[in-house]
Amino acid sequence: MTNLIVEIVKYIMIFFFALYTYECFAAFRGKISAEKKNGIFRRQIILMYLIHLSAFLAIYAVTDDFLMVLFYFFQVVLMAIILTCYQMFYAKASRLIVNNMCMLLLTGFIMLTRLSVNRAVRQYIITLATMAAGLVIPVMVRKLKVLRKLTWLYAAVGILGLLAVAFLGSTSYGAKLSVTVAGITVQPSEFIKIIFVFYVACMLYENTDFVQVCVTTAIAAAHVLILVISRDLGSALIFFVTYLVMLYVATRRLFYFAGGILAGCIAAVAGYSIFSHVRVRVLAWQDPLSVIENEGYQICQSLFAIGTGGWFGMGLYQGTPNKIPVVEEDFIFSAISEELGGIFALCLLMVCVSCFLMFLNVAMQMKDQFYKLIALGLGTVYGFQVFLTVGGVTKFIPSTGVTLPFVSYGGSSLLSTMIMFSVIQGLYILRQDEGEMHERANRDTGKKTGKPGNRRPTGFDTGIEDLS
Repeated sequence: MTNLIVEIVKYIMIFFFALYTYECFAAFRGKISAEKKNGIFRRQIILMYLIHLSAFLAIYAVTDDFLMVLFYFFQVVLMAIILTCYQMFYAKASRLIVNNMCMLLLTGFIMLTRLSVNRAVRQYIITLATMAAGLVIPVMVRKLKVLRKLTWLYAAVGILGLLAVAFLGSTSYGAKLSVTVAGITVQPSEFIKIIFVFYVACMLYENTDFVQVCVTTAIAAAHVLILVISRDLGSALIFFVTYLVMLYVATRRLFYFAGGILAGCIAAVAGYSIFSHVRVRVLAWQDPLSVIENEGYQICQSLFAIGTGGWFGMGLYQGTPNKIPVVEEDFIFSAISEELGGIFALCLLMVCVSCFLMFLNVAMQMKDQFYKLIALGLGTVYGFQVFLTVGGVTKFIPSTGVTLPFVSYGGSSLLSTMIMFSVIQGLYILRQDEGEMHERANRDTGKKTGKPGNRRPTGFDTGIEDLS
């Protein structure tokens, strides 16, 4: 009977998640009424709760543990609080981003509960604690104009934080990633990548002459170099790509972008020659089966899991994802693929893509160059991190050891992603305020001239107005 429940739940979850994913992109259609938009977001919330309920029915059927029922209700309450708080305090916030954030969190809770209940409980507590940041940051982004004046504070905090890890951090899987303070382990690079985006935006939003670009590049290179010294090459790659994208958009000069790509290629070759663990990862990527007992074991187990799951998955508790080392963190996408199926995993990836598109959409709609660069930089960080995670576990690229935002286990990753999403919400609300001010100005102009004002739309096919 248990196997039958798990099998039925598997297909129900796939069906509901496919509908949820469809609604994500249905919200991007232009010229859609407010009533239809609200209908899309309400259906997403219903589908989200149905997916969550279905998963925990299977979990309870397998474990026969009443604590799973209590944990389920605690998660439901948390999601209800998040959704309610955003509706109460930020009526202009993007409901699509809020819904996707909750959907990704619930997916993470489901898989972490299946993989390690203790880690799932810790992740829940961390999520509960990070809610405060998620609710405070949007109003800070709207109100604090001083954010664009802290250029050198961002640079100093970023470099000093990375240096602290390089000299005092603990080594994990060949790289110095974290520091422990008062018994709490923190991965500073997760937060410094946000500070780094603010630094680059401060430097480039007004002045992009050659001297300014050289100074900005030198400080950015210092960030990347310290990460390389710490052997945190995944984070170094994220910093490097984010800077290149922001520099190109700010200057519109292909020469800088091409020069950055060339420098990156040279650095990659040098890194391969210098660092042994880079050579190990490249070897595991090139031919993992030839070194399956050592270097290639992790990626082989990941590929076995994805292949075993197929399109529809094995069902919760029917696979063997715990054979994959560090599965709760770097390789959780493989566990999802094995037990919930390739279709579910692809839908999860498309939800991440819809979040990335919203980040870019906000960047395109912002009039202020500083805020535009902030949204673009955070969008690049998020999108590239998802690419590195999924690309690594599927052997598309060598594994870089980065987490899947909101889904993987990890307090630093969770909090930093929450901050990124909250900053984007603040920018989204700020753009909504600008749109309302523009409309009022047009109406006032119309009254004075006796002619209707020229209303400038606040969105386009994927516009801000359409996704509020």
